[in-house]
Amino acid sequence: MTGRYTVILAAGQGTRMKSKLYKVLHKVCGRSMVDHVLTQVELTDPEQVVTVVGHGAEAVEDLLGNRSKYAFQEEQLGTGHAVLQTEAQLGDKEGMTLIVNGDTPLLTAKTFEKLFAYHQAKGAKATILTARADDPTGYGRIIRNDLGIVEKIVEQKDATREEAAVHEINTGVFCFDNQALFKALHQVTNHNAQGEYYLTDVIQILKNQGEIVAAYQTPDFTESLGVNDRVALSNATRIMQQRINEAHMRNGVTMVNPDTTYIDVDVKIGNDTVIEGQVNLKGQTTIGSDCYIGSNSEIVDSQIADHVHVTSSTIEEAKMASGSNIGPNSHLRPKANIGHDVHIGNFCEVKNATIGDRTKVGHLTYVGDATLGTDINVGCGVVFVNYDGVHKFHTNIGSHSFIGSNSNIIAPVEMADHSFIAAGSTITDDIPKHAMAIARARQTNKNDYWDKLPLAQDPEWH
Repeated sequence: MTGRYTVILAAGQGTRMKSKLYKVLHKVCGRSMVDHVLTQVELTDPEQVVTVVGHGAEAVEDLLGNRSKYAFQEEQLGTGHAVLQTEAQLGDKEGMTLIVNGDTPLLTAKTFEKLFAYHQAKGAKATILTARADDPTGYGRIIRNDLGIVEKIVEQKDATREEAAVHEINTGVFCFDNQALFKALHQVTNHNAQGEYYLTDVIQILKNQGEIVAAYQTPDFTESLGVNDRVALSNATRIMQQRINEAHMRNGVTMVNPDTTYIDVDVKIGNDTVIEGQVNLKGQTTIGSDCYIGSNSEIVDSQIADHVHVTSSTIEEAKMASGSNIGPNSHLRPKANIGHDVHIGNFCEVKNATIGDRTKVGHLTYVGDATLGTDINVGCGVVFVNYDGVHKFHTNIGSHSFIGSNSNIIAPVEMADHSFIAAGSTITDDIPKHAMAIARARQTNKNDYWDKLPLAQDPEWH
């Protein structure tokens, strides 16, 4: 098999983004643009990938790590100059080299494979990936002769009226014979208005040498979308989101309103799960089968097992075991671990806590830095008081316990199995097995207190 190599161009600063963040690091559906590109490239099984970096080089290298080699373009002197920076790594290789931009997150491995196959079938030294644009404004045009052979690429500013009317555009993706590429790059000049070395000039050099230059037209124009500003970033996100949602639906997930459902690219969802509109699923989230994710829920970097019901709640870096449910309007914060068949009701918050199987935390409750056993009832308005202003403390609640409403548990506390807390108590000490803790003042009734009030003399108040 012919050797495959890839150069990812990621050295541009991206001034039109008007951002402190390096352009190719902006995210589309939870993954940086350059990571999207590399992920698709990796599916083609290249022998080596070299990413050309410039501005923000360290940030790109930190993100991609050893998945790629790197070449540094100190000055931004054009795409041809950028590719030439990879000569030390690739210049002596035999085979095909794919050139792709790091700000084109919608390109797919399937398209790259078709480009490689077309390149080989035509025996070409260079093959351009093209697309048909309804509105080709701003793109270089692919000019073919009467036999359909590519004659040249014409930038819009240089195009005649007839050439500007052409709808086949250059996507900026190329497949080259590697040896021919680097030989031609040394012949590229910067005699143009921008004073830059253009990769597209290699096409004309190869044509002048009598080499075959081909063009493969992808049927999906949206893949060629490059992101240069926030508007294009939004468009890319919308298109990627449609792809992601369609893939999940074809895999057996029901989406009530996919147009308002946002799902990051790495999210996994089991079949027969129903997702309502206005739901956000982000990061490395996994959702099992037969779940129901209600509207206005957000789940981030969390693991949701089978048969879980989420109603209008926020879950981040947490786990919910099968059969559990939450909401409405509750919040699982990082390191919340919810057991099987647990009920987390409305307006509850759980943080850094494990809640055992079948335990119920019904409403208006905060559970932080605690371990709760199985089959516990936590009444309304219970607060686990875990912070003294300096340190956090942990509370352990035994199985089959009962915590009365409006209780405060001031950590650290050990509450044994089968123990009880009376409603309205503030607990500071451990509770032994089978005991009931009461920590509140004894009720005193002041009889005839009404008679002491000035209102008692007003007939309207009797």
